Amino acid sequence: MGLHILVTGGAGFLGSHVADALIDRGHQVRALDNLAPQVHGSSQSRPAYLNADVEFVPGDVRERDTLRRALRGIDAVYHFAAAVGVGQSMYEIAHYTSVNTLGTAVLLEPLARRPVQRLVVASSMSIYGEGLYCTPAGAPYVAEERPLAQLKAGQWEVRSEAGEPLTPIPTPETKPPSLASVYALSKYDQERMCLVVGRAYGIATTALRFFNIYGPRQALSNPYTGVLAIFASSLLNDHAPVIFEDGRQQRDFVSVHDVADACCLALEQPAAVGQAFNIGSGVAYTVREIAARIAQVLGKEDLEPEITGRYRVGDIRHCFADVTRARDVLGYTSRVTLDTGLTELAGWLASQRATDRVAEASAELAARGLTV
Repeated sequence: MGLHILVTGGAGFLGSHVADALIDRGHQVRALDNLAPQVHGSSQSRPAYLNADVEFVPGDVRERDTLRRALRGIDAVYHFAAAVGVGQSMYEIAHYTSVNTLGTAVLLEPLARRPVQRLVVASSMSIYGEGLYCTPAGAPYVAEERPLAQLKAGQWEVRSEAGEPLTPIPTPETKPPSLASVYALSKYDQERMCLVVGRAYGIATTALRFFNIYGPRQALSNPYTGVLAIFASSLLNDHAPVIFEDGRQQRDFVSVHDVADACCLALEQPAAVGQAFNIGSGVAYTVREIAARIAQVLGKEDLEPEITGRYRVGDIRHCFADVTRARDVLGYTSRVTLDTGLTELAGWLASQRATDRVAEASAELAARGLTV
């Protein structure tokens, strides 16, 4: 018999896809979402893409009475509600801390009084800061943040304390956190609070560290969302994608369908309890390459990206996932190739309209001294 599951942030990009996957597996789903305008636009109505079988509860995860109603009769919780964006978190500090850290605390208090069977919390690759590297001799190396003087000189690559060039390698869950932004700090708060409280109250809890998720339903008009959606928004408006540094920084891009599968596996696998898992594709792509690939599928190859040669405070150089633990414990495999995923994304984008707010967001960061 299926579980009755609450998904906080359940009307959003990832939450709605996870709701679909859970319903397909025979579960009942309730979604709690405040329909934040930055993500959902000015409309405060239930999104058309949200599965008709989802029970929708409008409201904020920080509202105790709303949360009490949303938790009634619930067996398991997916906690996805969060303010998302590295750059914006560096000036909307109170907002990010309130939504992400306080919101998680408010959710956990009723769970401590009435524990659910399972809790899955959305963490982030941002908690790693720089990914893992190796030295020229092949030894693993945990790098510090790049010095500001180096960045001002346009020297983007990470070096060891001895000045050696370092090679990025897949980042495992064992790499120590390096919290380079308020967003990263708040996501680590969410992860650790859930695992600590889960252990104390016997709630089987799993944290999933998501890498760069892309796919249909992503918020195209949010300039602090995933880079693929930001590039798509620019291209749909016949604007060149804007790339910081030199565009050769590497990231891991994973289809929302693969991530939704991982979320279901985390619910079903007893061995996942008390652990954190990387959820990515395990493949590294440069940001330049991603810009070229999305331009190609949208037929906008003539719009060459604008390489700014500037750095945003909180950005890191390279990070891509080692998914060995997720494969071995969860049985997770990334099945959607980038070509397949981008083709699907292009098909969805054909029916979408987006407001390109990249210039506005960049100006805001520059005015606050958050780009160099």
